[in-house]
Amino acid sequence: MITLYYSPQTRSARIFWMLEEIGQPYELEAVDIRGDRSADSAEFRAASPLAKVPAIMDRTDGSTARVADSAAICLYLADRYAPGELAPAADDPARGEFLTWLFYTPSVIEPAMAEKIAGIEPNPTSYAWGSWDRMRRGLSARLDGREWLVGDHFTAADLMISGSLQFMSSFGLMELSPAMAAYRDRCFERPAAIRAQEREQAAS
Repeated sequence: MITLYYSPQTRSARIFWMLEEIGQPYELEAVDIRGDRSADSAEFRAASPLAKVPAIMDRTDGSTARVADSAAICLYLADRYAPGELAPAADDPARGEFLTWLFYTPSVIEPAMAEKIAGIEPNPTSYAWGSWDRMRRGLSARLDGREWLVGDHFTAADLMISGSLQFMSSFGLMELSPAMAAYRDRCFERPAAIRAQEREQAAS
């Protein structure tokens, strides 16, 4: 059984969605990240070294796997429960591009957002994420003329990127091009995405 450690209105939403995509049963443990952290369970702290959400614990076949960080969780769940579907197989030539775009959110988009929000002077030569403008151009170029980020079907990389587009659009950080908006809508219209929103709302 998979346990999702979550808090409402956080990156946990990505993992609700991913769990619905793989179709595996899961249980929930709420974590009050804005309250008294002494109430955090030992299981959660074992799963999340930084005591951040989301994190999961997967107990199966007499073993226990613990994973933190939403992109890492998506990769783990895709490889274990939907190999070749939500993530290209390890020997698939598309695997490299998939990994690049799966981790584009935490390694490029989110640092670039911090740059923009905090008003940090761009320094694309030194900053690992390049800059806010480079992030936008790279993402726009990748989506130009494509239905999905990698290959011919939805993968966990699309889940991560479409969620980031939705966040940036909702908070006025980025005006989406028609192609970006259509891509985001394609992703969020998936039955698993709709079920995930319903389950997260019921758990809030």
